[in-house]
Amino acid sequence: MNRGIYEGLQQLAQERDIPVEELIEDLENAMAKAYKKHVGMPESAIVTVSLDTRVGEFHVYAHKEVVGVVTSDQTQISLEEAQKLDEKYEVGDLYEVEVPTEHLDMGRIAASTAMQVLKQNIRERENKHAVDELKRREGDIVSATIQRFEGRNAIVAIGRVEGLLAYSEQVPTERYRFNERLRVYVLQVIDREKGIRAMVSRTHPRLVERLLALEVPEIEEGQIEVKAVAREPGVRAKVAVTSRNPRVDAVGSCIGHRGARVQAVTDELFGERVDVILWHSDPQLFIMEALGPARVNRVELDEEKTEAMVVVPNNQLSLAIGRNGVNVRLASKLTNWKLNVRSEAQLAQERSGKSLSPEEIQHSSASPEEPKVEETPVEAEQAHAAG
Repeated sequence: MNRGIYEGLQQLAQERDIPVEELIEDLENAMAKAYKKHVGMPESAIVTVSLDTRVGEFHVYAHKEVVGVVTSDQTQISLEEAQKLDEKYEVGDLYEVEVPTEHLDMGRIAASTAMQVLKQNIRERENKHAVDELKRREGDIVSATIQRFEGRNAIVAIGRVEGLLAYSEQVPTERYRFNERLRVYVLQVIDREKGIRAMVSRTHPRLVERLLALEVPEIEEGQIEVKAVAREPGVRAKVAVTSRNPRVDAVGSCIGHRGARVQAVTDELFGERVDVILWHSDPQLFIMEALGPARVNRVELDEEKTEAMVVVPNNQLSLAIGRNGVNVRLASKLTNWKLNVRSEAQLAQERSGKSLSPEEIQHSSASPEEPKVEETPVEAEQAHAAG
């Protein structure tokens, strides 16, 4: 027999992205079954087949039980015969012998068997490899296609695996359309009775981090490190970065020429603004950076309470707070400090004994968001199934 079948398996393995060794194993197992059927051996007979890939030949081995009295020549060998070959054999051992196949057309048997086996197993192999690959991508981003909608949840296709983009993981300002391609963050891959399903998110802060890494090779190379991400999905995000290479400008590299790199991330997030700032180990400097683009005069820290009084010029107060307080909230999340922002005039007013109105205090203060008690991906899946 020639190498035609092996070369065919190699081509198929390359096309379907399945290791050729696995296809060979499937074929060998099927060949063993086909051989037993062809020569009339019982199903209980132990037969193995090995493909010699160098020359494209099959070798068939029968494994016979060593017994005192032989009742089946196909499955048993006498102790006397076995010990003629090797004295180590005892009753109950398995004796392996290569079966002559010159009188059989093993190539024809292989060809007829291969089509049946590969049809049955290749889909299962592909699905298994797709799931294994996706499990390795937990905590990373993948491309997905909107397949259908079930209530307010979106079902997406990630290669051969189905994903659930639950309503709680969707960005309120985004509108998803059938067949739309988008990138999602893989929370978890779970095994259900109905099959494997990936739980994915469009709101996770690390989605921004991983999207930025796609655009900034210096992050993937390890020259730039993303230290923290704060996000209000659909509105705005802040990313703190630092350089491990003194010759690399961390912020400039992330923003890109004329803002091209960070704009690509914003486009993927349907217009969500992304601010890139320089991380500092000094909390005062870090807080000043985090409140950008507002200018900060000084920062007074209360380390026991993890609280900071941030003083800005009078004309910078609105910018520091941001529309609906988004800038100060994101800065607080990013730095993990409670921030109280005051203008020079407000601080002077407070310290002279005059109190600020509740509205002024509410809009100029922010705390790092308390951890939310959210349903886990498994709980979300169970709730979805129940619904």
